[in-house]
Amino acid sequence: MRQLATIAALLVATWCLPSVAPAQTGETQTLRPGDVIRLSIWREPEMSGDFIVDEAGSVVFARIGEYSVLQETPATLQAKLLASYGRYLRDPNIDVIVLRRIIVRGAVNEPGLKLVDPTITIADALAMAGGATALGDQNNIQIFRDGQVIAADISVDMRLADSIIRSGDQIFVPQRSWISRNTGLVATGISGSIALLIALFIR
Repeated sequence: MRQLATIAALLVATWCLPSVAPAQTGETQTLRPGDVIRLSIWREPEMSGDFIVDEAGSVVFARIGEYSVLQETPATLQAKLLASYGRYLRDPNIDVIVLRRIIVRGAVNEPGLKLVDPTITIADALAMAGGATALGDQNNIQIFRDGQVIAADISVDMRLADSIIRSGDQIFVPQRSWISRNTGLVATGISGSIALLIALFIR
């Protein structure tokens, strides 16, 4: 009876666990403030361009005006824009790409603000910043948000869409430690010290 009561308690506890929502991919991720919507309308260059999502989650598009986009994915936004521009254009052909505005800094050759497609990897983002310098340590990358480290030791092979990185974040590449930059010197010093100790011991 005790075993049956224990099993029943475990089943109830399992049923009561909160469900965990699946991670959003780059294709399903909803837009956030700071994101940039790259809109391309075929044969309509004056309506095309880059449009930034403001702090309220709104974007002002040419001709059709203000849109609230916080609950939109790239696919749902494209569908709505097709419907809206369809009132003014005949069979509009529209491409929507959502870019993130991130800052790459630290031991890179061209630090600064970058517009990146979430489908690229962190290594690709570093390449857009000219790559890490000779002193850069790509094995200990840190992610900053609002002046605080929110992640460390991020793999450069990770896609931005699969990471916690969002618009406004900073990718920081630290410098390698003195020891890792001077392994030869350290090895020489250690071998010399060992040789000195052996010489003193056999005297």
